[in-house]
Amino acid sequence: MTGQKATNITWHDHTVTREERCAQRGHKGAILWFTGLSGAGKSTLANAVEGALYERGCQTYVLDGDNVRHGLNKDLGFSPEDRHENIRRIGEVAHLFADAGLIALTAFISPYVADRRMVRDMCTEDRFVEIYCHCSLAICERRDPKGLYKKARAGEIKEFTGIDAPYEEPPQPELTIETGTTSVKESATEVIRYLEREGILPAP
Repeated sequence: MTGQKATNITWHDHTVTREERCAQRGHKGAILWFTGLSGAGKSTLANAVEGALYERGCQTYVLDGDNVRHGLNKDLGFSPEDRHENIRRIGEVAHLFADAGLIALTAFISPYVADRRMVRDMCTEDRFVEIYCHCSLAICERRDPKGLYKKARAGEIKEFTGIDAPYEEPPQPELTIETGTTSVKESATEVIRYLEREGILPAP
């Protein structure tokens, strides 16, 4: 599914460079990759961070797992192969956003280390920020905002991450946020401070 099928194609360089686009926006383009179990707070935190960035005048966009599956990836299911293609596609989109000088915030379970590494390898290291939303399975199940764990336990959903499909924890994420015990506001502040330390955002 990921092989190159098109032939007779040529890469065209841009007249405006990535550095020039970032300079115009006042911050670096980057991918903030929020990963974790369903119910760990990925989408909530990504949107809170985007809100904080918006207040600072940053150019941003949140790519949410469920939203993307309504359009771009509506032809994909949840098999390991489809999960891989789901992440590949969104990684390519996020990479384009970052190249345009935007801060792309992605909220996907993205359960496999190899798939997250694939996206990291699409761009330079300083533009990919892996943020592990660490939350115990027990807390995620208690939250169960979409009722998915209940359905998975009842056998109504197959290949559900954390129940009958694996989640591979990031071995060396840029940030680990304890979303099971830390407030959304505190978690968002931790992300913003990291971006400032790394020079993705200018100091306030």
